[in-house]
Amino acid sequence: MFDDSSVSAKSKKLVACAVLLAGGRGTRFWPRSRMRTPKQLLNIVGDESMLRMTMQRLLGVFAARNFWAVTNEEQAAGVRHELPGVPASHVLTEPVGRNTAAAIGLAAIHLAHAHGDALMGVVPSDSYVADAAGYRKVIRAALEVARTPGRLVVLGIPPTRPETGYGYIEKANDSMRANGMAAYQVVRFTEKPDLATAKRYAACGKYFWNAGMFFWRASTFLENLQRFLPETHDALHELGKKIGTRQYASALRRIYPELENISVDYAVMEPVTRLHALPASPVKQEARAPTVFVIPANVGWSDIGSWAAVYELLAGKPGVNVAAGPSFTLDATGNYLWSGKKFVAAIGVRDLVVVETDDALLICARERSQDVGKVVKWLEEQKKTRLI
Repeated sequence: MFDDSSVSAKSKKLVACAVLLAGGRGTRFWPRSRMRTPKQLLNIVGDESMLRMTMQRLLGVFAARNFWAVTNEEQAAGVRHELPGVPASHVLTEPVGRNTAAAIGLAAIHLAHAHGDALMGVVPSDSYVADAAGYRKVIRAALEVARTPGRLVVLGIPPTRPETGYGYIEKANDSMRANGMAAYQVVRFTEKPDLATAKRYAACGKYFWNAGMFFWRASTFLENLQRFLPETHDALHELGKKIGTRQYASALRRIYPELENISVDYAVMEPVTRLHALPASPVKQEARAPTVFVIPANVGWSDIGSWAAVYELLAGKPGVNVAAGPSFTLDATGNYLWSGKKFVAAIGVRDLVVVETDDALLICARERSQDVGKVVKWLEEQKKTRLI
């Protein structure tokens, strides 16, 4: 077992802030998902938007005034509307997309400016969690581990199938306890595996899906950014000096496009994990102390990455038809039907996705719903901007 007695009294007073990553486009949810109304701003699996549902399940841990979001300029107004009680200034806009390392860095410099230091809980804004109470318990444990300077925590989803579309996290055998839960040292992060490898990962009990949910102190993240991505760190440091001044907006437009376009997994999580797996040496003795931890989160998580995933979540059992409004089906099975205004009738069809909006209609085999993003790509190539 690891010793967790090093948490200082000062660190216990850190403000806990939720950082919601809300800048994705959700192209696989076309035609409902558009540039200004992407997946996270839509009511994909309930009455509320995915973003608002994310906030609601986190409110038991984070105060509304301590929520922050990172999005883009097109979606900023919609994000503010879906985060009631969150200060408008806490919705940070990227002038261009620069992946998750830059987005989290942008949030970190704002938290450092606002609080000096803070605990950060970084989560996607468009995922589904069935067990909200269990999720909050896991998050409290993650924040407790992350209070110690230098520690990075990731939530791991126990795999329910040999999934080849997710990255995986391998855990060590030793663990420590936090908030009644086990936190394991991370042995390594792995890329999306082939099917044979995914089957082995799912069966052995040592691997988790990486759902992109991270916890650390803002200072810990910025220190690691300085170590592994120094140019991005220095640029963000310069931008941080402009927060709260009239020069901030122009500095953001000038500096942000120059940041490295790289995910936080590649930029920070994987390098830190590799560093602490190095053999001990007189110069690097500190690298032997575990600093990257995974906490299992068996909370009914889904990234809801396609219309097929929405169907599977809502259907409950195979073969039933799922309709978002008034409908009639005859000799039809396994269909997902959505129309905002029209009655839908389906006869003699099976395993289809049908989604209608005012200006577009999608019809595809449910098993091909991962290809919906290709429609958006074609529309972009054809410059049919009114449809994207």
